[in-house]
Amino acid sequence: MANILIVGASSGIGSALAKQLIASGHQVFGTFNKTIRPAPNFAAYHPLNVLDESVDLSFVPDTLDGLVYCPGAVNLKPFGRIKPEDFIFDYQLQLVGAVKVIQACLPKLKNTTSPSIVLFSTVAVQTGFNFHSLVASSKGAVEGLTKALAAEFAPKIRVNCIAPSITDTPLAGTLLNTEEKKEANAQRHPLKKIGKPEDLANLAEFLLSEKSSWITGQVLHADGGISSLKV
Repeated sequence: MANILIVGASSGIGSALAKQLIASGHQVFGTFNKTIRPAPNFAAYHPLNVLDESVDLSFVPDTLDGLVYCPGAVNLKPFGRIKPEDFIFDYQLQLVGAVKVIQACLPKLKNTTSPSIVLFSTVAVQTGFNFHSLVASSKGAVEGLTKALAAEFAPKIRVNCIAPSITDTPLAGTLLNTEEKKEANAQRHPLKKIGKPEDLANLAEFLLSEKSSWITGQVLHADGGISSLKV
C-alpha cells in the first residue's frame, strides 16, 4: 500500500486516478480547488489553490510514495488576442504551481524507497496546433522541468510526464459539448476516438508503480496516435 498525493483530484483525470488507486488499496491524499466532488474513501481531502503564495500540505504524511500534479487550463485563442499577463497566469498555474508542490513534498518523497512524480503536458507542445500558444508554452516548460528534475533527483526519485491529446474531461468541456464536436475530434486521431480520463489514469497508475521502476525523464504520448502517425 502506497501513500499517493493527487493535486487536483476532484474531477477529470485526477478523479479517475484517485478511484483506481483507492480500489487497488492505496492511501490517496487529494486536493480540490473549485470543484469539491470527491472520490470515496480518500485518506484525506483538502482544499488547495496552487496560485497562493505558499501551499499547505501538512495533511500529507511524512512518507510519500507518489505525487501527481493535475491542475491545468486549456485556453485556446488567436495569438494576437492574448495578453502577456495571460501567459503569466498560465505559467503560474501549470508550472509554478507544480514547483511549489514538488518542493513542499520533496522531504516526504525522500523518506520512501521508490518514489515517483507524474506531471501532465499536452500533445500540442511537440505538434503545433492553431490557437494553442498559451497551453503549449506553459506545458513546454513542464516538459523541461520533468527532464531536469529527473536528472537531478536520480536515482532516488523518478519523474515522468504524460502528454495527452484531447480528453473527455471538464477541462475540454467547450470543445466537446456536442456529439458533433466529439465525433469531429475523434476523426482527427488515427485511432478515431478521443481520450477518456481512465486512459490517462491507467498510464499514471503505471508510472506510479514499481512496474515502471526503470522509467524516468520521459514524456509519454497518450494521444490516439495524433502526434506521430498520418493515416
